[in-house]
Amino acid sequence: MRSRTKHPTPAKLLRVRASRRYTSRMTGWRGEPAAPRLYWLVNAPPCSRADDTIRAMHTSSAKNVFIRELPQHVGQVVTLRGWLYNRTAKGKLVFLQMRDGTGICQCVVFRSTVGDETFAIADKLPLESSFIVTGEVRADSRAPGVPGGYELDVQALHVVQRAEDYPIGPKEHGVEFLMDHRHLWIRSARQWAILRVRATVMRAIRAWLDSHGFIEVTTPILTPSAAEGTTTLFEVDYFGDKAYLAQTGQLYNEANIFAFNRVYCFGPTFRAEKSKTRRHLTEFWMVEPEIAFCDLDQLLEIEEQFVSHIVQTCLRENADELKLLGRDVSRLQNVVPPFPRVSYDEAIAQLQSLRARLKAGEEVTAFDGAPLRGIEDPDLLQISWGMDFGSPHETALTQLYDRPVFVIGFPSAIKAFYMEPYPDRPEICKSADLLAPEGYGEIIGGSERISDMALLEARIRDHGLPASAYRWYIELRKYGSVPHSGFGLGVERTVAWICGIEHVREASPFPRLLNRLYP
Repeated sequence: MRSRTKHPTPAKLLRVRASRRYTSRMTGWRGEPAAPRLYWLVNAPPCSRADDTIRAMHTSSAKNVFIRELPQHVGQVVTLRGWLYNRTAKGKLVFLQMRDGTGICQCVVFRSTVGDETFAIADKLPLESSFIVTGEVRADSRAPGVPGGYELDVQALHVVQRAEDYPIGPKEHGVEFLMDHRHLWIRSARQWAILRVRATVMRAIRAWLDSHGFIEVTTPILTPSAAEGTTTLFEVDYFGDKAYLAQTGQLYNEANIFAFNRVYCFGPTFRAEKSKTRRHLTEFWMVEPEIAFCDLDQLLEIEEQFVSHIVQTCLRENADELKLLGRDVSRLQNVVPPFPRVSYDEAIAQLQSLRARLKAGEEVTAFDGAPLRGIEDPDLLQISWGMDFGSPHETALTQLYDRPVFVIGFPSAIKAFYMEPYPDRPEICKSADLLAPEGYGEIIGGSERISDMALLEARIRDHGLPASAYRWYIELRKYGSVPHSGFGLGVERTVAWICGIEHVREASPFPRLLNRLYP
């Protein structure tokens, strides 16, 4: 048996009674034989803070679990490790809300259980302090958290680091202040929930593609040419030559399909658009599948199955996060194939009609009978054939449908050079944008690609692009060219839609905007 010689309690390593049932050094939390390891922890001689933490992590007999796992441990004594998200004191008890990256748990500290010394520390613990607690998991439908309905009856507490005054408090802060402190803001419950949904979206993307015969092939970030012109590209000096940060991996994907048939690339892309809208970032993540022997109709079927899988996966795996965000999930439950399809011509007519009715003072409603929102000035819907859609046009159109809608057959003049024209209407191309409902707008742009070498060369000339930079791309049409199609889905826009948030900046851990490169 270990010696009973008394030693000073180590700094911030506190001996705590388990409950009134605690009777002796050899009696456990519920009267069962005590674990000698726990007794050694709370009576250890003085040591360093690091040693204290290591012992608190490894010496207790209680199992280390994550908050997300608490429903499987009701009635058991467990150890949680995390950070203080919030603290509320009510007389002889303190509620410590701990977050550990997997969830948020209410830890209840009773003075009668832990004693005056530990209670005083719990009562004054600063926000974002890191700490370790051991206690019994209790089911209580009133307990807040993620997942809610569970709390920890604290029996032991160890402070790993007492935080300084945390700059992001309960009061409201301006967006610029929060963006300056983005490295801390991501700890808040809302940002945490959004980024967990983002992780699910990215995982679901790969899962669906990998299970449907696609192979991931990486594409260059530094490129000598542009897929859609150089006006929106970041130019860099490449040892004396001009190079660009890639805005798409699509051209390289078209080479890859002749080796692998179905491919995708997935990574960051860069666009130097001087735009400050809620839908634009200068650096964002995009997944780009490309498919051989695939026409536009087949491509749209793939897209709707793909998007439906992403949304349904989030509904299944992120119910707690979406609830925390206050998302109306009934809107997402409608996201199942088939998606509506309208031609560009029809969409232009719809927008012109909406504008005329609004200017006439008519009440215009969305698909669910609610008033059309986000269009304060009808002239924002001004559009004529040949123009591309802006945010107001997409905002209005998407409110007419209860799920994403395809707009098909855009004018060739406003689309990229590589899109296949319709034989009977060469002024339009075999292209389709997928617009997310509720005003969120474009999340996918896709098309059937030009497979004829002569037509591709003509299109490159028409766009004023240097043929020499595209020599390798043109050459793909010389050796076994086939009809092929592909699309790109923007991760941040998709996350913003699924989460129901206003601006894509919250859908990126560290967003890059026109006016922001820090942190």
